[in-house]
Amino acid sequence: MSRPLPSATISEQDGVRYLHLDTPWVQGAMFVRAPGVIVLEYVQRMMAWMLWRPTADLPHGHAVQLGLGAGSITRFCHRELQMDRVTAVEFNPAVIAACRHGFKLPPDDARLTVVEADAAAWVADAANRGCGQVLCVDLYDDEAAAPVLDSAAFYGQCRDVLAAGGLMSVNLFGRASSFERSVARIAASFGDDQVWSLQPTREGNTVVVAARGVRVPSREELIARATVIEQRHGLPARKWLRMVRPYGGASAL
Repeated sequence: MSRPLPSATISEQDGVRYLHLDTPWVQGAMFVRAPGVIVLEYVQRMMAWMLWRPTADLPHGHAVQLGLGAGSITRFCHRELQMDRVTAVEFNPAVIAACRHGFKLPPDDARLTVVEADAAAWVADAANRGCGQVLCVDLYDDEAAAPVLDSAAFYGQCRDVLAAGGLMSVNLFGRASSFERSVARIAASFGDDQVWSLQPTREGNTVVVAARGVRVPSREELIARATVIEQRHGLPARKWLRMVRPYGGASAL
């Protein structure tokens, strides 16, 4: 018998609202007075996929989030980037309710859909193959010991969700997880030359970016993209450039 889903609780300190799942572990955060700003450093780095997309393409396409957290990425893609379509997949209805009640997650509209579903089933559904330009994966339970989904089969299905040229970012974290094992599984699905990682945060979160057939642009173009990301969207993209490392034979940024 599977154990019951944890309840979602909310705390607040110094103008920051936090989401928890029956434990002190922080599952997400939001500035109360600036809900559009991404608070947590690792969540900011989850947006590093923006470096691999041409600036003019950032508002276009379909962005999918597996794991809603406090809704930071969903809100950012929907409100800040104004992407054509945004879908968030979350298994725990308490998390969805908490995001709608306390974390400024707007109701579904023509561009936003929040799906209460198992992420594993969602990526395995043939109806979702090739539907996304961006896929952000941040799947942890209340214990946050390791990613809930971390198999080679799962990462292969994540690749299948992406259209040609699509990008995936993954948060790898947890005391029982293995970065080397996880990134090797990602590379087995996406190819050694299509996988990059950022340096770990102080808390130990390592963000991996994987692409489906993306050509890395010149350094000058990357710097230009990073500058626009900083000026328009307030994210430290030039800092990201300094911390990206290729996997295997991937081209360095």
